[in-house]
Amino acid sequence: MAGLRAFFAFWYDFVVGDDWRVAVAVVIALAITYGLSRTSIPAWWAIPVAVAGFLPYSLWRVTRQPR
Repeated sequence: MAGLRAFFAFWYDFVVGDDWRVAVAVVIALAITYGLSRTSIPAWWAIPVAVAGFLPYSLWRVTRQPR
């Protein structure tokens, strides 16, 4: 059981990492990309738009935290 717990703890730390908001944004961006791929709308632009939209917010949050 300890090995299984360590396995899931590793993957949680790997995927979520330092900021759970970034992980949620990635999941949402991938879901939007998948949804667009099921239509006739090209989906290649969804991830770059998500990065361009969320990266400044993420950097702003990190730089305003007190040290």
